[in-house]
Amino acid sequence: MELSGGRRRPTIKDVAAVAGVSRGTVSRVLNGGHWVSPEALTAVQAAIKSTGYAANRHARSLVTGRANSVAFLLTEPQQLLFEDPNFSVLLRGAADALAKRDIPLLLMVAGTPAERRHVTDYITAGHVDGVLVISSHADDPVIASLLREHIPVVACGVPLGYEGKVGYVAADDVTGAREMVRYLRDSGRGHIATITGPLDTPGGVLRLKGYREELGKAYDKGLVAHGDYSRLGGQRAMADLLAARPEIDAVFVASDLMAAGALTTLAAHGKRVPEDIAVGGFDDSWLAATLSPTLTTMRQPFERISSEMVRLLTEIIGGEQPAALILATSLVRRESA
Repeated sequence: MELSGGRRRPTIKDVAAVAGVSRGTVSRVLNGGHWVSPEALTAVQAAIKSTGYAANRHARSLVTGRANSVAFLLTEPQQLLFEDPNFSVLLRGAADALAKRDIPLLLMVAGTPAERRHVTDYITAGHVDGVLVISSHADDPVIASLLREHIPVVACGVPLGYEGKVGYVAADDVTGAREMVRYLRDSGRGHIATITGPLDTPGGVLRLKGYREELGKAYDKGLVAHGDYSRLGGQRAMADLLAARPEIDAVFVASDLMAAGALTTLAAHGKRVPEDIAVGGFDDSWLAATLSPTLTTMRQPFERISSEMVRLLTEIIGGEQPAALILATSLVRRESA
């Protein structure tokens, strides 16, 4: 095959000629180096580098000492990979950004202690060059293990407990929450509740912080219910709020999926949305526009988040220091508020 400019692409035959070995020896090196003498192995590796045969991914791994792949690690139960629409968007965006760099993406799920051990063992054995950590939790043991082994890591969202140690890309959760609460209040709502995410996740902590800051002295902890980013969690939290505080006329829900659950509960209780209770979400996932009523929410720039995560990770793999990036959210007005 000819390269641009008329140069022929190097072949195994070229590597063998430069190394002074047979093509079979080169092939054995490319397939793991079994039954190859140390001298021949050294000669083939040098020939791979000098001929440019590193265009082959396996050969390039031999030359650079890298796996030439990246892990997409979800530290949540497996069912959330399919239930939560945000994860599929992030996965697709990361895969697209890596494909432009000719780097494969490995999907890994570690929602239980056993899964975390297996995934950590696999990663630290050198099978990937870096890890994109999705939905990390405070003092995540997986992140701790990866840092001990000097594995490049970039997190989606602020990595609670590892700020300054781990690179990350995050939406501006605090400002986004404040904007949603301000919008609900400016529309005339006087009893604004919230359903938080888990309080060991950045979205759970920081969106609650924004809610509290915007309400100021009007903050009432009795209007706060906690969810788990699932639809069922949103249903249950909304039921708890209605039972405890029937005067609620608005609710800020920390994810669109939980907001979907909240809408189900409100309908079951005969509450009209937005006439009786306005509902605001956070994400602007594809789900938001399909709900009835359609969901007013805060848009996270998921495509940019995933591409920036890939950029930061490849920079760390290349020897640069971890960096952090916080991206603005934007209000999307629909029927629910």
